[in-house]
Amino acid sequence: MTTVLLVDDDAVLLETLSAAFTRKGYDVHTAQTHESALEQARTHAPEWVLLDLKIPGTSGLRLIPEILAIDPFTHIIVLTGYANVATAVEAIKLGAKHYLSKPVGLDDIIAAFQRGDEGDVAMAIEPEDSSASARLDVVEWTHIQSVLERNGGNISAAARELNMHRRTLQRKLSKRPPNI
Repeated sequence: MTTVLLVDDDAVLLETLSAAFTRKGYDVHTAQTHESALEQARTHAPEWVLLDLKIPGTSGLRLIPEILAIDPFTHIIVLTGYANVATAVEAIKLGAKHYLSKPVGLDDIIAAFQRGDEGDVAMAIEPEDSSASARLDVVEWTHIQSVLERNGGNISAAARELNMHRRTLQRKLSKRPPNI
């Protein structure tokens, strides 16, 4: 049975992913902080680690070499709601196998882990790859929709949370959604 460590500060996401991985037959452990992630990695020696970039008080990037120091054969995938070429490159340089943007399905996560070193991360983060910018459009659209939903459809409240002018948000919402 493959052991999976999920590291994210979002308790709801952790619970959802944990239940989904468990239903598929994986041995799942979770952590919400830097310290608990290292403790879980030492205790359970996960083969797979799904790591969020935003961890309270630190960056998930700091965890990559620390987890690999515990077990260099651990496959780490970085998951983020804020896709960024610079952090993707940094994550891969530090030893992550893949870099995925939220939202992502469980089957896509499992496929990325199973690809291992044969991944297509370089293709996904190439600046001249027009599909990379398309994926970023999807990430932005999805993030805007989740913030809007979290604010009960209130555009002004969503714009404040997104640190965006209300009119800018309205213009983005009036455009056709990207192909998801």
